[in-house]
Amino acid sequence: MPPHPRESTDILISGGGVAGLMAASAFGAAGFSVICVDPAPPVTDARAEGADLRTTAFLQPAIRLMQEIGLWERLAPHATPLQIMRIVDAGGPAPEARQVHDFDAADLSDAPFGWNLPNWLLRRELLAHLGGLGNVSFRPGLGTAHVLTRETAALVRLSDGARVAARLLVAADGRNSPVRTAVGIGATTLRYGQKALAFAVTHPAPHGNVSTEVHRSGGPFTLVPLPDHAGRPCSAVVWMERGPEIRRLAALPRADFEAAMTERSARLLGPLTLASRLTVWPIISRIAERFSAERCALMAEAAHVVPPIGAQGLNMSLADLRLLRDLAAASPETLGSPAMLEHYHRSRWPDVRARVSGIDALNRASMAGMPVLREARAGLLQLLYSARPVRKGLMRLGMGTGSG
Repeated sequence: MPPHPRESTDILISGGGVAGLMAASAFGAAGFSVICVDPAPPVTDARAEGADLRTTAFLQPAIRLMQEIGLWERLAPHATPLQIMRIVDAGGPAPEARQVHDFDAADLSDAPFGWNLPNWLLRRELLAHLGGLGNVSFRPGLGTAHVLTRETAALVRLSDGARVAARLLVAADGRNSPVRTAVGIGATTLRYGQKALAFAVTHPAPHGNVSTEVHRSGGPFTLVPLPDHAGRPCSAVVWMERGPEIRRLAALPRADFEAAMTERSARLLGPLTLASRLTVWPIISRIAERFSAERCALMAEAAHVVPPIGAQGLNMSLADLRLLRDLAAASPETLGSPAMLEHYHRSRWPDVRARVSGIDALNRASMAGMPVLREARAGLLQLLYSARPVRKGLMRLGMGTGSG
């Protein structure tokens, strides 16, 4: 059987998760020809098996990027604004709030910190958006089987035998990225023995557009606002704990689980009622040794993974994308060149390394179970909150807008 004829494209994106589909949208809007592949077709219904029930809080820089590429108009009707980030320390003898610190976006901006959207819905709307871009071809059910890079192109064989020559290969294929392995880039991994439960709840008290992280032990319990569900206020929950505890919680009868999560939430919103099934996700930190290789750029979880604290994960990924898009659009003729890719690596890697280190420290502090460590965490929170310049600097960094 003769080999497939080789197809040429400006950009081949390996990975069709939220980050990969966002990249296809951004590069397509910039006028490049794009092929995006993923072995698993996206699940776009919350009730379907394999649906990603997590949510993503998009911070202000991410919103500006989506506005620029014509995507935000489609997503805005489904988004819930996040006006206040609330940090609660519940590390006393009983699981109740003993310190509550609010970071209000109004202190810095007329706009909210960000807007929250369910991941399954993001996939649905991204696919609909890509359907209107004639220069973007999304091919679900196909993976990247082999990569060979040359000075002028990345030569890729797909899982069906198709061959593609791309001026730029973008690895957006997840934390165990086949492309990262194929181009010989290693990664440093930090493990915590943690997992996370992701699910949705309803509650009697309105969330008031407040995103709340409750710190006690094992990891934060985070409530993020969602639109009302069945006429009741609704929030997305990410509950981080050590692996054995997550397995125990996930196996509880529904009534016992609801009692446990209500207690862990410090009852801030009243009794919590489960409004979705539970999904379990592993927690690690990881950073690639480099973010680029010959004709290849790593972005999103192929480049960096962090615990779900402070809404940093996908927002860091979109900062990767913004820089790649800007470099490509500024000089289309040098797409995928050594100079472009070195600029990308040198600009992104130090910032990502700093954020990975900071989130690692926050996560380890949040896991503290011994009373003396809980007291140290409470003292640190009080120190950070009471120093107004420090608090504002942390807010700007959290929003992705820098410290100036």
